[in-house]
Amino acid sequence: MNNANDSADLLKSIFDSRRFNVETVEYKNISFTVWDVGGQDKIRPLWRHYFQNTQGLIFVVDSNDRDRVVEARDELHRMLNEDELRDAVLLVFANKQDLPNAMNAAEITDKLGLHSLRQRHWYIQSTCATSGEGLYEGLDWLSNNIAGKA
Repeated sequence: MNNANDSADLLKSIFDSRRFNVETVEYKNISFTVWDVGGQDKIRPLWRHYFQNTQGLIFVVDSNDRDRVVEARDELHRMLNEDELRDAVLLVFANKQDLPNAMNAAEITDKLGLHSLRQRHWYIQSTCATSGEGLYEGLDWLSNNIAGKA
């Protein structure tokens, strides 16, 4: 990345669930290949094609969408049960924290059943993609935990 703005713009694009992109993000001397597969129903069956050699998974949750959090939980656990993801660390971005009725990280943790993931290293980070708040903190955790496994 040439500068911090380029990194921030790229990170914000990760949160756009209408896209299907592959990007390389350099962060703290680690090169991340980001497969942004989006969350739309019609493309979910394609997700599994991107799991091979995955060391870390970023799962973005709309903290303001209480109606779909159970669906998000089911999809997350379905992915985590895939053999190719058994060793991947999990970073959950609890996005849209700027909205007044957004669920906080503790509530998202409970609703997603993260405490049941006893054999997996995971972390939840409150974020606001529009302002960039929380994005770098989450990536710090991810880069430290992926680097620790290498």
